[in-house]
Amino acid sequence: QVQLVESGGGLVQAGGSLRLSCAASGSIFSINGMGWYRQAPGKQRELVAFITGGGNTNYADSVKGRFTISRDNAKNTVYLQMNSLKPEDTAVYYCKADNVRGLGYRTLEVWGQGTLVTVSS
Repeated sequence: QVQLVESGGGLVQAGGSLRLSCAASGSIFSINGMGWYRQAPGKQRELVAFITGGGNTNYADSVKGRFTISRDNAKNTVYLQMNSLKPEDTAVYYCKADNVRGLGYRTLEVWGQGTLVTVSS
């Protein structure tokens, strides 16, 4: 079955940058959409950015112009470049893959385990 592993989180000062990666593994044939979500303490999980299989993207208003989502289909990996980070960006960031087809399976939705991003003021 498919697994998603995120990396790239950490502690950064306000105004700094981080790049998150999320690699999918598991004899994968194709992945439809991939997205990044985040959950801050005491808040609900929210969409940060999403990219379709065809490369169309959409972003939360709060990150437009600062974050960029991209994907490498050959590596089954999605990235989130985060610039001009703010303390309010502090959260656990999760990646999600939709409609994953693999050897002997199809999974409609799978989540990674999350990676913590902390932005200090």
